[in-house]
Formats: sequence, structure tokens, C-alpha cells
Amino acid sequence: DLKSEVNKTRKLPLLKDTRASDSSQEEAIDQWARRRKQFKDSKKCSSTGGSSINSTITEGSMNSEDARSIDLGLHSENDDRGFYTENFHSASWVFRGDDVSPNNSPRCLSKRPRPVAIRERTVKIAKGTGNYPWGFRIQFSKPILVTEVDTNSTAEEAGLQVGDILIAVNGTDVTSMPHSEAANLARKGPDILTMVVGSDISRYPNTPRPTCRGYLHKRTQSAILKGWRKRWFVLKHNGHLHYYKHKKDEGKCRPLEVTKLEGAEIGVDTSLGKPFVFKCIPQSGNRIFYFCATSNQEMKRWLEAMDKAVHPVHQNHVWVDVTLHNTTLPPLAIKNPECLGLLHQLEGNKDVWVQHYCILKDGCLYFYATLRSTPAQGGLYLQGYIVSEQSLGSKRSVIELKPPSEEFKTFYLCAENVNENKRWITALKASINKWLPLHQAIQDFMNRPLEETRM
Repeated sequence: DLKSEVNKTRKLPLLKDTRASDSSQEEAIDQWARRRKQFKDSKKCSSTGGSSINSTITEGSMNSEDARSIDLGLHSENDDRGFYTENFHSASWVFRGDDVSPNNSPRCLSKRPRPVAIRERTVKIAKGTGNYPWGFRIQFSKPILVTEVDTNSTAEEAGLQVGDILIAVNGTDVTSMPHSEAANLARKGPDILTMVVGSDISRYPNTPRPTCRGYLHKRTQSAILKGWRKRWFVLKHNGHLHYYKHKKDEGKCRPLEVTKLEGAEIGVDTSLGKPFVFKCIPQSGNRIFYFCATSNQEMKRWLEAMDKAVHPVHQNHVWVDVTLHNTTLPPLAIKNPECLGLLHQLEGNKDVWVQHYCILKDGCLYFYATLRSTPAQGGLYLQGYIVSEQSLGSKRSVIELKPPSEEFKTFYLCAENVNENKRWITALKASINKWLPLHQAIQDFMNRPLEETRM
């Protein structure tokens, strides 16, 4: 049945001949792992390191989980069906589909109706002091985007993020409203600004987690000096709790300690006979942290924020879900393919070409054993790859798929004849061109005439 076939496929390494022995498969995997380790060790001696794409993306453009590169897909969730996803996960990408005109913006940043892959959430921001009491900036219209969030502001603590799309302000839909009217709604409203915002999950795969900052008294762990010490605590979006001796030390000094909250146990504690005390027991280790707030309201604020860090919601990039679904389909069941046919793939360093029936769709090349095979053996995510025609060994015409960084793997494919190779090269280039690195998309969009409001 289909389930047993899928389970069989999950045991396949990336694009390997199904007739190969298990020992040869393991040997090939080990060989690539050794090569990659040698490369990474050599990179540690370099002052630059990393790919050119990664070096141009700011820390705030993605979370640390999204920024990790995936080793051959062999340790990723997508290994189930042999996907090579490394370059896709090493940067954040925007899908612009067939809209590749330089005069237009990518779909998730343009003035078109907001995409269906939007996760909506409600953000409540308490009004602060000063000329800009809410601590964020909005720009553009239809949609209105959040383009700046002040550090240590109530907007940041509420979980507002750069790139969020404004959907409603104080209960009024603003998706088709001029920019200035939406800003007036916020200014004339109550001291608690309530907004419904949406995040494109192709850019923010995981649910945003609110930050929380403030002074708490922490019970010391020393056997000599027992008591409570006032410390400045910072809960960050990545679910890590930092604390410093003083507020002024944040951003200037290293934190005294960093604790990962995911999976921890938190709750109110009454065993110490002191009001507004709560505890945290991290998942790793047997240490118990005791904190004391200044009021019941302050304690609840911390417990709510920490609970979201303890139970984060993880979700795949929407396009990853689509590609994984497509692997369960027969080759001809994938809708509107950009190219299809037989391709031979060079296996490792051997002069051995393995034949696959291939389907190209939206920057993903699916590999099947034959036209009648289900599910797919695996696939290749093509974001950032450069396609060219090369000569290789006995083949006078070969399709080379070269990655944007030498750290990643180069693929060689060959069709039945020269004309078929040219057809595939044209289709591959067009399919890759449907994707744009996030930093480039944002830069292109920000170069348009601005309409902005500091809130």
C-alpha cells in the first residue's frame, strides 16, 4: 500500500540508484560527510566564512533555526523523501512566481491582495511616553507594513515584527484603507492599541514569540550567600532567557547566564512563603530558578510570555509542505509542470549516470524511478543555483547546476540529446528565477517612494 511504499522510500539516500547496495550507499554518505567536515574545518580559519547570501542578511531578518544550513538534507525533516534542501534553508527566500518583471515587487511585498499563506494574530500594545509612544514605524498602503520596531519598546514586547502586515486597527479593517487613515485610527484610539497583523509564513515559518524585559529578584543558588538579588531579565524571540546585573548592561556586556525555555516547567510557587514568586525548571538539568516580581500583574506578564517560549509552535515553510505533498503523487499528477522527461544524474565522483524521470515545478526538481513510480525518490531545491551547459568526460553536453557557495553540492544532469538539454536549461533558469533572496526583495521594495508614519 501507499504507506509501506513511503516508508521504503524514507530509507533511500538522496537520489541514489535503488539497485545499489546498502554498504555502497552508506559509504557514499560517509564520504560526503567527511568532505563537508574538512571544508567546515578549513572555513574556521577564514575571517569571512559563510556564503555571500548569508553575509548580507541582518540578524533580524530570520530566526536562528531558519538560518542553519542543512547537511545534504540527510538530517532535516525533509530527509523522509531524499530532498536536498541545503541552500533553501541557508537563506530566506521570497516566491514571486511568474511575476519576474523588475518593475514589480515580489508577491508577499507588493500591493497585490495579501497571500493565502498568512498567519493572523492579535497584538496589544500599551501606550508609552514620548513623541512615538508605541515604538514602531509603518510604511506603504494596501498592504501597510511594519518596517521598524524599536528595541525595548512595548511593541517589541508584544511580539510585533518587521514585515508584519496590518490587517485591523482597534477593530477596523485597514487592508484597503489609505495609510494616513490607519495611522489616525491608532492615534485617536485608547491607550491599549489592538492590532490584527499577519505574517507571511514563507518568511516567518515559526510563530513569533513575544519578548519580555524587566527587573526581577532572583534567588541565588550559592550555598554561602543565600538570598534574593535584583537582576535585569530579557526574554528574547528565540525563547532564550538572558539576565544581566543592570539594565544598562544589555547590549554592552555578555549576559550572566542564558537559559533555553522550550520544554521547561514554569508556574507559581508558594513554598518559600513570599508573594509573587514563580519558578522555572529547564528541560535540561535539574536546576530550579526562583523569581520574584513586584506585583501580581507583573508576575502574570512574565508567566504568559514564558509559557509561549516553553510551548513554541513550529510550522514548515508553506512551500516545503507543498513539495512534500507532491512527492506522494504520481509524476503526471503534479499540476502545471514547467518541464518533464528523462534525465540522467551523475552519481558522486563516479562516472556513473543514473536515469530518472523528472518533473520541474516552482524551483523544485522531483526525481522518480520511472514514469509509473510513486512516490518520488527525492528532489532538489534549486533556489540560488546557476544553470549552464558544460562538457564533462564522455558527455559533450551536460547541464551543470552550480550552487551560490562552494560549500554546497554541484549537480550534473544530462538529457537524451543536445536539444533536450537546451529545453531543460531554459526551463530550469525560468523556474529558479521565480525565487528571490529576502534581503534583495526587501531592498528592491524599500527603494520605492515611501509613505511612512512613526508611531
